[in-house]
Amino acid sequence: MRRVLCELSGKVKREELDFLADNPLYTKRFAYFVGRRCRQATIKDVASELNLHWETVKELEKQYMAAQLARAGTPGPKVIGIDEIAIRKGHTYRIVVSDLIRRRPIWFGGTDRSEASMAAFYDWLGPRKSEGIRLALMDMWKPFRKVTTERAPNAAILFDKFHIMRHLGEALDSVRKSEYARLSSRERRYIKGQKYTLLSRRENLSLSGKQALGTLLKANKRLNTAYVLKESFGQLWDYEHEGWARKFFDNWRSSLKWQRLKAYEKFARMIDRHWDGIAVYCKPENKVSLGVKVRI
Repeated sequence: MRRVLCELSGKVKREELDFLADNPLYTKRFAYFVGRRCRQATIKDVASELNLHWETVKELEKQYMAAQLARAGTPGPKVIGIDEIAIRKGHTYRIVVSDLIRRRPIWFGGTDRSEASMAAFYDWLGPRKSEGIRLALMDMWKPFRKVTTERAPNAAILFDKFHIMRHLGEALDSVRKSEYARLSSRERRYIKGQKYTLLSRRENLSLSGKQALGTLLKANKRLNTAYVLKESFGQLWDYEHEGWARKFFDNWRSSLKWQRLKAYEKFARMIDRHWDGIAVYCKPENKVSLGVKVRI
């Protein structure tokens, strides 16, 4: 590779060779090979296999992905999932948008979870393809909802059921904490160390976990009520008609009366405020979730 002195800038510059990758120590063909291997193995495993540094493999994979995206062009998704991912400690986020029909990420960007970062996705997608989106799945983060409503006017907004159930799990944990604080040290022994036993679904527990859960629920009436309410709320996602789903929710909310479960009452008010984005799930074609795993 020749190096020349530029008369205009006075700097020494390298000759550009078409077959070299962005990292001049490797060819584009090698970068393609590394990228293909990263589709089947982790970056750590590929780095160990090829005796390369982790950062080197990561940069070569990014070059491979950029080439694949340029070849594929801008997608035209009909059903999208919008989520955020933490890239480091300190609430530093990036937005991930996925095509939920093809089950693959199509955009990763922004500088945070703001309206401006969300608008950057629709700027990239373009107005014509944005208008072609029929369903947008997201959590209840207001900036996501506001920008999507403005930039994708034909898209129905659907709130992800796993995010909603996480809020209910947090309400149950709040009841657990309040009961732990209220009880004497002797009665606390049934609750201590049982957080994840209480928050897990019964069918996911081991035999010892089920036994511990049974003992806990027998020992504390309020936790038993809160647990039963949490488990029964999952029936909401089974309805295929909004009217029946709303009737179920109204009955579930009425059952909170006299239970003195403040966290559950707060959760019920949140569901009521966001009902339009939950009722959309009743249509069979809208039964999708951000729980679908996509590799980034």
